[in-house]
Amino acid sequence: MTAGSCTWREISSQPDTWRAALAGFRETEQARRTFLHRLENRQIALIGCGSTHYLAQSAAACMSHACGVSTRALPSSELWMYPELVQPEASALIAISRSGTTTETLWATRRFREVGGGPILAITCHPDSPLAGLADFVLGIPSAQEQSIAQTRSFTSMFVVFLALTALFDQKEASLEHLLSLPGTLAKLIERMGDAPRQAGEDLSLGQIIYLGGGPLFGLASEAMLKTMEMSITPSQAFHPLEYRHGPMSLVGRDTLVVALMTDSGAPSEIRVLQDLKRLGARTLILAEDASRLEHLAPDYLIEIGSGMDEWERAPLYLPPLQHLAYRRALAKGLDPDRPRNLTAVVELQPDGSAA
Repeated sequence: MTAGSCTWREISSQPDTWRAALAGFRETEQARRTFLHRLENRQIALIGCGSTHYLAQSAAACMSHACGVSTRALPSSELWMYPELVQPEASALIAISRSGTTTETLWATRRFREVGGGPILAITCHPDSPLAGLADFVLGIPSAQEQSIAQTRSFTSMFVVFLALTALFDQKEASLEHLLSLPGTLAKLIERMGDAPRQAGEDLSLGQIIYLGGGPLFGLASEAMLKTMEMSITPSQAFHPLEYRHGPMSLVGRDTLVVALMTDSGAPSEIRVLQDLKRLGARTLILAEDASRLEHLAPDYLIEIGSGMDEWERAPLYLPPLQHLAYRRALAKGLDPDRPRNLTAVVELQPDGSAA
């Protein structure tokens, strides 16, 4: 089998996977409305581990924005060890796990139930998993199941379905219709983005990659950082854009690639940060909805999203090009993206918390 063939197939299949995930969501829409009614007037805690914790971060921001509810993302281990971080009796739990078997997420979900927590929703690619068995309701996305260790289509598919759930919660039919167009928009973006992800990924003169994203995009910047580390063993970090000035920019040099996931709300300030970093020698890869706003910035690489959606609806579109970058970088370094070093597809722990 060719190195990285599973990962590449899963990255490339995302338009079809999103389409199948959204079709499954619409088929059970009425049942989802019934469950969403139970979330009213509750705080919502979202948990996950690794990639799904980063998914929870962006998902929490989107739900807070769209629905005006108190929403917080936590690593599963934090809720398991410190259940007092939420008010269980006033809260609902959304537990996210690709496999539905991640130990910390199972332990946290059981702990939430034990201390009197409210309704539990599981989002997973395996609707018959142990996590699904602990939940009151399950968003199952079997079409997004993966063979690869590094999450790609599973992450984006779960995020797309979560956004559809949020639109349903807030009764925004127009937003839901926009989300249903995401698979076709992604297919067009893949055709239009050209060689920027490959060229940036294969440039081995770059010693570190920094991802910047704010609002709904911070969790996605963090996930892109994780993919770069997992697949290509490249030092990478993720920050809110303006936070990067507060110390971390001391590391910037000519071997730095700064990848900016541009928002609409923060664009003027984000552009000034990028201008500062370019003056320090950094190279830039920018993903932006409208490239015309960047005419004075002269990025080294540019990907125009061109979705016609707002920054909250189009957020999933940012990740596939960056998964592509990580994949190409791994191959350029002679690594196999299907077999990241020191990693397994699922982290399972012994009862004492040690690795299984």
